[in-house]
Parts: sequence; C-alpha cells; structure tokens
Amino acid sequence: MPLAIVRSRGLDGLAAPAVAVEVHLAGGLPSVTLVGLPDTEVKEARDRVRAALINSGFEFPARRITINLAPADLPKESGRFDLPIALGILAASGQIPADRLEQHEFAGELSLSGELRPIRGALAMVLAAEVADRCFVLPEESAAEAALVRPEGVLAATSLLAVCAHLRGEDPLPTATASTSAAPPQHPDLAEVRGQAQVKRALEIAAAGGHSLLMSGPPGSGKSMLAARLPGLLPPLDTAAALSSAAVLSLAGQFRRDAFGVRPYRTPHHTASAAALVGGGSTPRPGEISLAHNGVLFLDELPEFDRRVLESLREPLESGHIHISRAARHAEFPARFQLIAAMNPCPCGFHGDPSGRCRCTPDQVIRYRGKLSGPLLDRIDLTVEVPAVPAEALQQAPDGESSASVRQRVSAAMAMQLARQGKPNARLGTKEIDLHCQPDATGAALLKQAATRLGLSARAFHRVQKVARTIADLAGAEHIGAAHIAEAVQLRRQAA
Repeated sequence: MPLAIVRSRGLDGLAAPAVAVEVHLAGGLPSVTLVGLPDTEVKEARDRVRAALINSGFEFPARRITINLAPADLPKESGRFDLPIALGILAASGQIPADRLEQHEFAGELSLSGELRPIRGALAMVLAAEVADRCFVLPEESAAEAALVRPEGVLAATSLLAVCAHLRGEDPLPTATASTSAAPPQHPDLAEVRGQAQVKRALEIAAAGGHSLLMSGPPGSGKSMLAARLPGLLPPLDTAAALSSAAVLSLAGQFRRDAFGVRPYRTPHHTASAAALVGGGSTPRPGEISLAHNGVLFLDELPEFDRRVLESLREPLESGHIHISRAARHAEFPARFQLIAAMNPCPCGFHGDPSGRCRCTPDQVIRYRGKLSGPLLDRIDLTVEVPAVPAEALQQAPDGESSASVRQRVSAAMAMQLARQGKPNARLGTKEIDLHCQPDATGAALLKQAATRLGLSARAFHRVQKVARTIADLAGAEHIGAAHIAEAVQLRRQAA
C-alpha cells in the first residue's frame, strides 16, 4: 500500500489539535518532500528519520516520498513528528502492518540511532487525545509525565524498534506509570528572618488571600529573603490546579515530575523583555507570568525593569490570562500568578536613612519612582516598607514563628474563602465584593474617611475591602470590623 496515515498532535497554545501525517510513495527519482507548513525543526526530520530507519535495520525506500502534515494551515514545530513520519514510511513501504495505526496516536523525536527522545507539551497532547479515545505512544520520559493526567492509555516507548514490535503484536509496549516525589517540598523557613514583624504580617495576609505585594526598602534589608519564603506559607495545590500548572510548564519543556503539585516560584531578571515576561514569539510560547501560573512571580528591583515590560502586566493581573496576537497566530495562556515585587526607595537605595548616606537629588528620586505608573501601582494590593535590621537584632537567636505555623492559619483562612465563595479573596468580582466584603457601620465610616483623605480610586477602594476581608478571615471573624479596615488601609497608604 503506497499510502499510509499516522495520527499525531500539534500544539497551538495550550490546545493540541489533531494532525494527520500522510505518507505517499511513488515512482521516480528518490526524494523526500515534506509539506503542510513545517518549520525548520520539522523539515530536518527527513535526515533524522532516514538515519534512524537505517540504523534500526529497516530499509529506507529509494522512491519519491511525499509527506503531508494536515491540516495545512496549522504551523508545525519541533521534532515531535519524527516518530509518526518514520512509522508512515514503514507502513507505506509494507515493512510494518498498517491496520493498527488508526488505534494509536504517536509523538516523539528520533535520534540517529532510532532511540526516542522526550518532547514538549506531552500533557496537553494526551489530554486532547483522551477525547479521541486512542492510545498515545510517547517517549518513556514524556509518557511518565503524561501519565499524571491520564493513568491509562499512554504507552511508553524507548525506541523505534520497540514501537514497531508493538504494532506487529510481538512485544506490547508497557503502560506508562506516573512517578512523583513523595517528599514534601523544602521551602526556606520564615523563622530564619530576624525582625521585620510588619513585613511578615504582610506576607501572611498576601498568602491567605492571594494578594499582590510590593516591598520597599534599602539594600540588604531582607526583601528577597522574605519573598523566597512566601511559597512555604501557601497552602498546597489541589489536583486540578497542579495539572494546570504542569501543562504550562510542559509546553516550555520545564516540567519536572518531582515538582508536580509544588507551586511555581519564578524570579526573572530585570533585563527580561516583554516577550520573555508575558510570552510571545512567531510561534507563541508562554512567558514567565504563565510559567508562574498558580504560583508566585517575584520581580526584584522593580523600577529597573523596562517600563513597557511592566505595563504589560496590567491586564494579566486583572484577568488571570494573557492573549498573544500575531499576524498569523493567536494563543491564550493562563496567568493566574501572585505578584511579589521589591524595590529600593531611590537609585542608591538609602533615601531617608538616618545616617544621611543618600546622595540622590530630588529629581533623581522622582524619576526613579516615576518608572512605576499609577495604573500599575493601583493594581498592587499591599505595599510595605522593609527597614534595615539593626545589628543587635541580627545577633539575637531566631524567635519568630515558623512557616509551618503561619501556613496553618493561612490554610484555615483559605478554606473559609473557598467554602464561602469558591475562590481566594483577591479574585473576587464587584458583585462578590458587595456580597462578601461589606464592613460593619464603624468599619464603613472608617473606609469612607480613608478613601476621601487618600483619594482612593474605585479599584483601590475595592482592593482595600478585599484585603480587609482576608484579615478578618485570618482572625476567624464573620464580619469585617473597623480594626480590619484600619490594617488594610495602613497596608495601602504607600500605594495610594
């Protein structure tokens, strides 16, 4: 039979549309023609497949070979089509039976020796193939990753020969098994931080409600150290959230099975471009905000980021997703991240220091702080100063609460929120704020007074309400009181 069709999957954002690899053998001078909008990586499959077939003991047909990747309007990228192309050539030339190909879908990159190498996006492809009710054959490492979302119907293969033996009915491929780390993640402990009681409290509130936080203080005051301890305060991910995060990391080839269920913690450098942060490219790839989905995105030295890069965060902070549009491609990625940022008060970092070390002019300080736009600051829930820690405090033994102790309160507050409204307080909409975040009479009067004196925008007004709701949840209070409003306003004043 000179024509064979092998099923596979492409990638379009988090979607994995079906791709039919059609192989036709015809008479004429020996050649290989690959069509169907392949990129350079896919075109190079011709040479990899030829070497893999010969080194695996198969015959590479000396005929005119036409390979079509349908649909033709879907761009094809990466080496995931090596395996289906090789199987199509073998089936069309009669070296393997073609009757079992329709029951499977295949993806995998071939080495020149015929061994299978892992690919990106295995989780997304297997989820899509589950709807088609076909077994999915993947390289061994990718199959173990995909088995996290589909325990049955994923077959693990180590080489082209093993796949051919399975299709011949000689040696069935084993079902992939998911292997994840049983040991809990080891996060830095909050008890190691000396002093900074107010900042620790702000971290606890941010963790309990999923709020964004901006820390401002001189160099060496512990801003990065405190941010690194936030993941240890957060409650564990549920299965759906863990799979959602794993799917995005799989697209970027950064998923690790031992980190399944661990909240991502991303720390991009301040030289990162807008495409690196929010995603992009001719073939759209997820950026840092999507790789931090259901986790923490820490931006150190916030004013040092390009202003255009920072402004690109405004919409994802509100919506929880990013839509990337190019001339020929559109992709949408989830971006439900928790933003933690740190900055110095001035270019030298010592503005307001009692020692008088700051030599920055007022114009320099204004220009430095002016790099952060009002609309961006308006979207940050909490702002807290991180003062320098005195030497005597550094010499004392650690006496603060451990991360485990704080995490218990955070988990209890988050459980209250999920039972009440099904989502963290930071993600409440306007109607939900009116329903769940209304303070009592005294609190309402205080909130009105604060909004007038600080000139709070409507967005800032609602964010104060959401933070106050989180503070009340941490206290186990059913209603929001004046004390909760006062603390929320205090943590908002610098951003107002």
